[in-house]
Amino acid sequence: MAPFSTNRHRMTATFSSALKRGRAFLTPTNSSAAIPRLDGSFSKAPEGELFPKVDPAVDGEDCDHDCESCSIKYPAKFKIDEDDKLYGHVNAWATHMLVATGKTDWVRDVSDEKGSVMEAVRDCGVEPSNGKLMLSASNMPLPHEHQSPSDPTTILLLPSFTIIENVSPNTVPNLIKHHIDPAPTSTTPFPSQSPGPSPPNISGLSLNAASSIRSNGTTPSPVLSPPSSPFTTRPCPHKYLILLCSQKTRDARCGQSAPLLRRELERHLRPLGLYRDLHDERPGGVAIYFISHVGGHKYSANLMIYRRGEVAVRDEVDAGDGNGNQQASDENNQDQVRGNTEAEVGEIDGSNGIASGDGVQAGTVNGQMPSRGPDRERNGGEMGEGSQCIWLARVRPEDCEGIVKHTILKGKVIKPERQLRGGFDRQRGLVSW
Repeated sequence: MAPFSTNRHRMTATFSSALKRGRAFLTPTNSSAAIPRLDGSFSKAPEGELFPKVDPAVDGEDCDHDCESCSIKYPAKFKIDEDDKLYGHVNAWATHMLVATGKTDWVRDVSDEKGSVMEAVRDCGVEPSNGKLMLSASNMPLPHEHQSPSDPTTILLLPSFTIIENVSPNTVPNLIKHHIDPAPTSTTPFPSQSPGPSPPNISGLSLNAASSIRSNGTTPSPVLSPPSSPFTTRPCPHKYLILLCSQKTRDARCGQSAPLLRRELERHLRPLGLYRDLHDERPGGVAIYFISHVGGHKYSANLMIYRRGEVAVRDEVDAGDGNGNQQASDENNQDQVRGNTEAEVGEIDGSNGIASGDGVQAGTVNGQMPSRGPDRERNGGEMGEGSQCIWLARVRPEDCEGIVKHTILKGKVIKPERQLRGGFDRQRGLVSW
């Protein structure tokens, strides 16, 4: 009886072990949130799952420990809330519209700016059909100097990375209907491949322009909207956007922190050839804009990073990593630009961006501007729509080096437990709300 009893015990143990493995396989875990759903829907990422955390052993240190160069500091009395838990408490948004005002501070509620596009968005009676629109006034330059709030201005629509020009208060309903409603949102699955060239729409173009398209297939730039539209649209030339709340009428700390952070970010971006000022439309790089109140000023400084994804051009292979991070291509680009800028540019004067040394412009390669269009990358891929938004808070000047090295270029977060408020990742189907 002993052998039979032993075999039966072994069979029971084996069956129990298999049952446990089956239950473990079928039971959802936190890590399963990182897998996009097959129906294209999005899921809320648990804390720690939305964006990867920097691992110093793999990614390197977030600081070069060159303490003498870190001269930018917050005022001694700059105090913020350090106790509240941040992650998962921002409200969902579908699209984000930045309105060019040429200013860095505004009335307390920007929608109260009389005769402005912001006021029209609130009062026109037309709501976007694709979800909540986040509205921000910005310091993007105005089309013309000395213009009034009611004159036509420019907007930047995210996450589509689309610049729309000639927007005035009375055209806002048209803008919402024809440009915001059909635009991709924070929960639109990210396209993995460029649709490729499509036949140009020549309606509404001049006779000469239409004739040029028919004869040689070229399309004038910028691209015109449909004939009934007063707008002109074009893609944003930049690959990354940093948005800093600068509205001191809401909180003095925002007015203090934004210009200090911009200076420190610029100091780390310039040697990499990535910094773009307000009037610099060279393709790629990082643009920094000041925006109006986004909430949570007691956690100042608030910093939002929009990162464009990369898609494969039709019949070509995407060189990205498939997670919206483009880590390999970004690091290659970083190394290539660093090699040229550090060796050839010399020291850059932080006050005006003029290069000393041999005078080669930062961002050039062997003294030449990169020979690619605004939407093409060196590896043959194509800059797509915004794939990620990483919303950080409690950002200090000493954090900027790591944010450039790891968050902007790699999509990784250094201090998620202290700084990450939320965001989205369209390629992985994850949001923080």
